[in-house]
Amino acid sequence: MSRHILAEDQIHPAVREQVSGHYRALVEEVQAAVASHAVVVVGMGLNPFPRKARKLLDAQGIAYHYLSYGNYFNQWRPRTALKLWSGWSTFPMVFVKGTLVGGANDLQKLIEQGELARMLA
Repeated sequence: MSRHILAEDQIHPAVREQVSGHYRALVEEVQAAVASHAVVVVGMGLNPFPRKARKLLDAQGIAYHYLSYGNYFNQWRPRTALKLWSGWSTFPMVFVKGTLVGGANDLQKLIEQGELARMLA
């Protein structure tokens, strides 16, 4: 799979630092969590789907690290940086062993198919 990402040489040098630094610390925080935990759920308040993902994992007895960034009314700009970084446009973002597996419904499918257990074995 190849994601369409604007090539660096197509970004004017005057704005490259702004593009690369957009909420960089937040993205690095998520990257560090993904690197140090087998399962990471990145969510936000007031959204039922991060809660659904956590309940699915709890029901399976799977430990996870949860990061939450604001809700519908705040922190949307930082969350946009996470969306740009991951290419995933909704929350939660679920990572298993460093791999983005999608959201809550995608996680549920992985559990039902036995794929999540295989990934964690």
